[in-house]
Amino acid sequence: MSKLERRDGNPVVKFFIYFVCIILAVLSIFPFVVMFINSTRSTFEIQQHAVSLIPSSHLLDNWKVFTGKSFNPTTGFLNSLIVAVGATALTVYFSTLTAYALVAYSWKLRGAMFTFILCVMMIPSQVTAIGFYQFMYRIHLTNNLLALILPAIYAPSSVFFFRQFMLASLPLELLDSARIDGSREFHTFNHIAMPIMKPAMATQGIFTFVYTWNNLFMPSILLTRDEVKTMPVMVSMLKGDIYKREYGAIYLGLALTVLPLFVVYFALSKYIIAGVALGGVKG
Repeated sequence: MSKLERRDGNPVVKFFIYFVCIILAVLSIFPFVVMFINSTRSTFEIQQHAVSLIPSSHLLDNWKVFTGKSFNPTTGFLNSLIVAVGATALTVYFSTLTAYALVAYSWKLRGAMFTFILCVMMIPSQVTAIGFYQFMYRIHLTNNLLALILPAIYAPSSVFFFRQFMLASLPLELLDSARIDGSREFHTFNHIAMPIMKPAMATQGIFTFVYTWNNLFMPSILLTRDEVKTMPVMVSMLKGDIYKREYGAIYLGLALTVLPLFVVYFALSKYIIAGVALGGVKG
């Protein structure tokens, strides 16, 4: 028996590992628990005790405050869902397609193109915000959800992520065999490469969905009409004036904003776990 096996079989080591995992899990879940509980408390109760594990009875009052504003939360929820789903689908598919072109084909400027993608990835979005707004204004896409969905095709960080995954997991011999059998390039990509990329696509899908759903900067610039505003923009409008701020309604809005993120994570987590297990078997 190796030293590693003896170490893993030690009850003290196992207890310490489980203890640390439990502590980390509690620390990760605790902020969400406080957020959901504070959504049931009044502003006065939150100001008196910001952290509490006892739910209160002001959930309906907070809901009335949340729905009593000039905007419609249901509309904001649907707008955020449309933007997040559309942007995630475009980012995952076209980034995978771009990475596939960088890995599966050998062409003269492949290295230069990848270097260019890395350089673009280092440019903060805030630097290009003014030019991007002017471009959207000139093509009449302000106050239009397409202005937040279509640019998701451009995602250099996702391309880099998929390329690194393909280099380790995509066998080029399998692609050559498919071409010899008469498979067309898009058929090869869609039916051979993409199933192998499921763990990476699920991981990047979660990251993209969370980022797009929580994005406040660009929607607050491009969307000014209430009927096209997203959920984070509406939640930011709950702060009110300097004399009165409904913290209970703000926590309720945050709780409603977080719920879809849980659904997406639990729906795609099995693919991430399968990818980790596959990598462990290959290693």
